Amino acid sequence: MPWNLSIGDYSCIGEWALIYNIGFVEIGNSVTISHKAHLCAGTHQYQDPNLPLQKKRINIKDNVWICSEAFVGPGCSVGEGSIVGARSVVISNVGEWLICAGNPIRVLKKRELN
Repeated sequence: MPWNLSIGDYSCIGEWALIYNIGFVEIGNSVTISHKAHLCAGTHQYQDPNLPLQKKRINIKDNVWICSEAFVGPGCSVGEGSIVGARSVVISNVGEWLICAGNPIRVLKKRELN
């Protein structure tokens, strides 16, 4: 659904990355989505026995790096300048200028710029 996807200037998406954009996915400027990363903007309402589909926005801010095979779940935002480590699982919002990794994701340290 290209109408549910916005990609900023100088951003790139690696090979075999999956962007499941049934909910709107916004990728900022100078973002790297590495190969085999997965941005998933859909889920199901598990409290309803019919499991209706839910569409939830994902927002990846400027200067973010989503590393190889990382997963960003429905309704999540990754703050400006943050790095999401390889194979990490984002299930809640990530702040700005952080280096994060794990399943579920946790902050490793503040990203310092030279």
